[in-house]
Amino acid sequence: MYAIVEMQGQQFKAEAGKKLFVHRLEAEEGAQVEFEKVLLIDNEGAVTVGAPTVEGAKVVCEVVADVRGKKVLVFHKRRRKGYKKLNGHRQDFTQVLVKEIVC
Repeated sequence: MYAIVEMQGQQFKAEAGKKLFVHRLEAEEGAQVEFEKVLLIDNEGAVTVGAPTVEGAKVVCEVVADVRGKKVLVFHKRRRKGYKKLNGHRQDFTQVLVKEIVC
C-alpha cells in the first residue's frame, strides 16, 4: 500500500516504514505530523484517485531529525571580463518516518 501525498508543496510517494526528506517543518523531533493532502492511494491494486484529494485519507508521520542537504555550488563567469562569482547553498530538510496511511 502506498499513497501520493503533497508535503510542503512537493509530492512524495509514501509507504509505511519509509523515510522521506521534506522541506523544513516546524515540528520537534519525535512529534507526530499528519498530512491530509493525499492525491492517490494504491491499496493492493485498487487505485483511488482524488479530485483533487482523497476524502478522509491522511498520512501519519513521525519527525526523526532536522538535517541539511548536500552543498550545491553555484558558479557564475563572464568570459573575457574578469568576472567570477562562487556561491554555496545547503537546503534545510526534515527527515520523517511514515507510520501509517489511513484511508
